[in-house]
Amino acid sequence: MYQRGIRGAITVDANTKDDVKSAVIELLQEIKRKNNYEEKNISHVIFTLTKDIDCVYPAKIAREEFSSWKYVPMMCVNEMNIENSLEKCLRVLIVVNTQSEQDEIKHVYLKGAMKLREDLK
Repeated sequence: MYQRGIRGAITVDANTKDDVKSAVIELLQEIKRKNNYEEKNISHVIFTLTKDIDCVYPAKIAREEFSSWKYVPMMCVNEMNIENSLEKCLRVLIVVNTQSEQDEIKHVYLKGAMKLREDLK
């Protein structure tokens, strides 16, 4: 079994709890759908947020919305503030134990974040 990172990102329309909640749920559901992992195989999750998102912790949303994530170690940190970088962007790195090869992992970029990894379309 390997440890593999699954990347994802999504932009939010506004810095509100409802918008961030919708984005977290949409992103995590799409990552799960494309990669078909079992939650018991998640090692840990790191969320990053651009400086313009500060209304709620994505990890809190994940725990509240997905009961199987109760014991998953998660962290939320600020994304580096690089000039002209994408605004209102939430990113995630889910590290899972899997039999999948590196090139079988499906990274997910939604909404405005699709331009971050156009090579993965």
